[in-house]
Amino acid sequence: MQTETNTKEKFFTKPIAIIFVTILIDLIGFGIMIPVLPYYVKLPEFQASPFEIGMLFAIYSLMQFIFSPILGGLSDKYGRRPVLFFSLLGTSAAALVTGLSTTLWMVFIGRMLDGVTGGNISTAQAYIADVTTKENRARGMGLVGAAFGLGFILGPVIGGLLSRFGTHVPFFFVSGLALTNAISLYFFLPESRKLNGNDNRESRPNRLAELFSAFQNSRFGIVVLLYFLTVVAFSIMTTSFAQYTMFRFNYDAQQNGYIFGFIGFLAIMLQGGLFSRLVKSFGESWLIVIGCFLLFASLFAVPYVGPAFGGLTALLVGVACFSVGNSLSSPALTSVASKEAEEESQGKALGTLQSAASLARAIGPAMTAFLLNDSITKNISDQTLFRTFWTASAIMLLTVIISIYFAVSHKQEVLI
Repeated sequence: MQTETNTKEKFFTKPIAIIFVTILIDLIGFGIMIPVLPYYVKLPEFQASPFEIGMLFAIYSLMQFIFSPILGGLSDKYGRRPVLFFSLLGTSAAALVTGLSTTLWMVFIGRMLDGVTGGNISTAQAYIADVTTKENRARGMGLVGAAFGLGFILGPVIGGLLSRFGTHVPFFFVSGLALTNAISLYFFLPESRKLNGNDNRESRPNRLAELFSAFQNSRFGIVVLLYFLTVVAFSIMTTSFAQYTMFRFNYDAQQNGYIFGFIGFLAIMLQGGLFSRLVKSFGESWLIVIGCFLLFASLFAVPYVGPAFGGLTALLVGVACFSVGNSLSSPALTSVASKEAEEESQGKALGTLQSAASLARAIGPAMTAFLLNDSITKNISDQTLFRTFWTASAIMLLTVIISIYFAVSHKQEVLI
């Protein structure tokens, strides 16, 4: 009994708190970009087209996809602390470069550097695994999920509010925040990994090979495919949404920040309070179907919404469906993936799922870059809006079909 008490008392230690803040800052920085970046690069010195805006989002996620395992490998070899420290310095420098940019190519450099150093999430997760017992491991990873949720709420709202003082200000805020975190990490975070120069860990395959290997198990392969397609569709929405509201409603970064904060708030409320009860009532497989259907229907309907058709009320209903649909399908898919994996392969299974998500977050914005850009005017139009949202809707229709097949064909094996 004494041991359990001590474990509980020692869980949220200073190192765990610093790691939580590190992940939170990364996600706040990412969240700030969603409503602010499209407005920032529309300034006269940049005059970015929808194509270029989409590629700015895509290049960040592509760099993160490539460099996340590299940073993870460096942290295995040289320790978690130096990798986290230098990656935070990189995040600070990237935000500063973006905020001080005078040409579009400088913004691209800032986004690429941010993607490279933003791949430190896996290192932060490894640190948590190093310093927690098996009993507390789930609680530790739960903190990562909480940081993601808070970052997605706070980032857009902070970005929108700060943009009132100048479109450059949110980037300077992120830079200062990351630098402060790097300094606190340097002075207060101990190294978690014992380095003896004799690391005999098996080398992991590259991330693409890891994704393809998932399909050796048909059930797990379907889960990975569903997760990948869902994130592609959702990232198309997040990349195009601010441009859509700018075009239809003449909204600015602050108004979009509130809307994305609303999406994040609903996600936290659902995942924190209702999700476990819904799993008991319906099972993960049918929650995946319901979540995918909500995303399909809302992505199909939202491009019809404008000041003359539904207005803000219809828009909030649509984004609420975005949030609820994603908040049902994503954690349900993660839960099924975890249950499909052997006990000793949990890390590999969830790592494969995150690899699929990282690749999807690069592909979705890249697709948006082509879909939202009018080939003649190099701008957004009603036609490009509909084809962008309807492409995402079509992807979700495919996931609905696959998820129904998954639920029905394996209904005797539904894991509750």
